[in-house]
Amino acid sequence: MATTVDRDTAKTSLTFADRYERVRQLSSTLCETLEPEDCCIQSMADVSPTRWHLAHTTWFFETFVLSKVDGFRTLKDNFSYLFNSYYNAVGAQFPRARRGLLSRPTVGEVRAYRDAVDERMRRLLTGDRFFADEDLQTIVELGLNHEQQHQELMLTDIKHVFSCNPLWPVYRQGSTAGSGVSSIGNGEGWRRFDEGIYWIGHSGNNFAYDNESPRHRVFLDAFQLAERLVTCGEYLEFMADGGYRRPELWLSEGWSNVCEHHWQAPLYWHLVDEEWREFTLAGLVRLDQQRPLCHVNYFEADAYARWRGARIPTEAEWEVASAQVPVSGNFVDLLLEQKRVLHPSVAPAARPQLAQMFGDVWEWTTSSYAPYSGYQPAEGALGEYNGKFMCNQYVLRGGSCATPSDHIRRTYRNFFPASARWQFSGIRLAR
Repeated sequence: MATTVDRDTAKTSLTFADRYERVRQLSSTLCETLEPEDCCIQSMADVSPTRWHLAHTTWFFETFVLSKVDGFRTLKDNFSYLFNSYYNAVGAQFPRARRGLLSRPTVGEVRAYRDAVDERMRRLLTGDRFFADEDLQTIVELGLNHEQQHQELMLTDIKHVFSCNPLWPVYRQGSTAGSGVSSIGNGEGWRRFDEGIYWIGHSGNNFAYDNESPRHRVFLDAFQLAERLVTCGEYLEFMADGGYRRPELWLSEGWSNVCEHHWQAPLYWHLVDEEWREFTLAGLVRLDQQRPLCHVNYFEADAYARWRGARIPTEAEWEVASAQVPVSGNFVDLLLEQKRVLHPSVAPAARPQLAQMFGDVWEWTTSSYAPYSGYQPAEGALGEYNGKFMCNQYVLRGGSCATPSDHIRRTYRNFFPASARWQFSGIRLAR
């Protein structure tokens, strides 16, 4: 896969060694509250067991780094078959939807596998060969970002697993402190952007995935972007007005999904004793109407926007607007440091600029996930990382409360099918 590494932050192998330890440690931290039984369950085809995430991210370093430099072999020959995700150039894969059927290897065996690979990676990252090999540095940087993606998936997946348990297990407690919000309406709470030609896409020498390039120009008509995310309380108004019962608000496929799956509310919302509650990583809690809405899919986002007389932004509009604000927000590592709940946070009452552009929830756009003009995937197995998924997906921007803070960029393009609900995905309106 075509990527670049920031040479200013990777001048010595020690920089990579420190970063490797920090990324791998966060994966371990995310598992601190889990029991071995928690780590083996697959609650739907899109969810992978925590054990699989831990093994797969380790397999990546073994397969694409260690096997190329020291001939390291896995603890068991079939680990490659079990923990390869979709790299057809590497070999066959165990079916994704059946990952939860495996009781072996055990969680302990997977942890031993991680320890063995980590020990060899430490030797590599502090050696002269690594420092002199920029191609190897690029692959390691990709591997670190790959693991950060799976750290987010570990959280979204275990949340879905726990949501299927009538005991409403608590993954991790935390402070829920937040600040107030103001309303969007009557022309207030919007930021205007002028018509013009703008540059979007990645440029420079810092790391980025190949789907973020090349940098290119786009023409945009004048548009407005809501200054904050849609809240749970605002979405309740949509529901109270028959939002899930009005086919005129929905795209055809979305309405078919509403009818087939009997959607009446966002994923993880439950009506208990005539009061809405939300299942979170801190358990089942009373719905906070001021917090950002999350766990809605593209169809729900589009229907809500139509109901509001607005729309969802394009990814180009979102990226252009994001240039006004710093890349900072509520991300998983920062929330853990502050001992706060791993959930989207309330927008600040005073907003001199666009709020919540980064962190909290991934924001749906109307842009289909497609290559930019001039896009070229890398040759070989790593070229399968992004390009082959450029079909039947929509782009989301900005990161979420489950995203590591140093993993996100303005140009970052996440992507999911229109029906996906289990990710921390929400809505920002445009018009």
